[in-house]
Amino acid sequence: MGINKSTIRVGMIGHQFMGKVHSHAYRDLPFYFDPPADPVQQVIAGRNEAAVKEAAEQFGWNSVETNWRRLVERDDIDLVDIVTPNHTHADMAIAAAEAGKHVISEKPLAVTAAEAKRMKDAVEENNVVHMVSHNYRYAPAVQYAAQLIREGRLGRIYHIRAQYLQDFIMDPAFPLVWRLKKEHTGSGALGDIGAHIIDLARFLVGEFHSVSGMLQTFIPERPLEDGSGTGEVTVDDASGFLARLENGAMGVFEATRFAAGNRNKNKFEINGEKGSIRWDLENMNNLEVYFEDDKPGLQGFRMIHCTEAEHPYMQAYWPAGHIIGYEHTFIHQMAELMNGIHENKSPHANFTDGFENQVVLEAVQESAASGSWVTTEQIKAGL
Repeated sequence: MGINKSTIRVGMIGHQFMGKVHSHAYRDLPFYFDPPADPVQQVIAGRNEAAVKEAAEQFGWNSVETNWRRLVERDDIDLVDIVTPNHTHADMAIAAAEAGKHVISEKPLAVTAAEAKRMKDAVEENNVVHMVSHNYRYAPAVQYAAQLIREGRLGRIYHIRAQYLQDFIMDPAFPLVWRLKKEHTGSGALGDIGAHIIDLARFLVGEFHSVSGMLQTFIPERPLEDGSGTGEVTVDDASGFLARLENGAMGVFEATRFAAGNRNKNKFEINGEKGSIRWDLENMNNLEVYFEDDKPGLQGFRMIHCTEAEHPYMQAYWPAGHIIGYEHTFIHQMAELMNGIHENKSPHANFTDGFENQVVLEAVQESAASGSWVTTEQIKAGL
């Protein structure tokens, strides 16, 4: 760690799954990297005082608040980190930007494209650094895939096919949590996990032109969390869509929570005129690559173990062959965020990316409702 460095005082709103992940990233960042400013876990906020105090002690936060607005108003906060349900993101991010605080928000950025646009406008008008937590961009193998594509090693891109498969709500007795309520989440599997593969497609291949989608809800009613009866599921359990990208590439996407045996299968394959690339989160250190110009008889997918010092971020870790994990993608993301704040430049994925992703999500929903292809420009024209 550097000497006499500045610090970035962080206030985090929320303290459950993503709160734990982000806390770990702030704590470990200076251990692996040497950012221009070190994060300080200044305050964590949550509505349940006992629960947030317990989280603060476990995760290493200096103080607590039970009202997120008090956190945003504090003079000892430089960065607001939002890890709460989707429908709360807009109010929190806009308030933070108006208070002059930098902002990072969990994904998807909002529940609607219009809301995402208000968030993007707020951070831009107030000249604060902003980021949306699409951590899978920061797997070294994904970054290396992007490097190969940008170097032209695959040539013109023809296809991207991507899937995000989970199975955690297949039991009909699984309760009606906030992720299954449209007013809280915007969409179901589409927005929760489909947002990740949309972001990876934009990062690796390019912008979306139009989509044709379908949504399916397999279990329309579920038990209420308090045990008082049942309630309606108002979002999709599964989604699938075709896409035309602006550069002419063709996309096929699937996101579901009903793929039995798939705990967290986030994978893609990209095909170009000179070769192909495959990646799977459940084997995240490896990248499969095929090049057309290999000699006949030697052609085939090769497995690149992305743990060499030459691979993105890996110079900070262990000798080659010693793997890293899911949590390290967030450490890399926070490293980029600290650099961005130091340079007053919003790193990707930022709120502009979050807005563009939200436009695609909304286009898929409109297409599923109408049965027609919907362009991203149609969505933007209606905002």
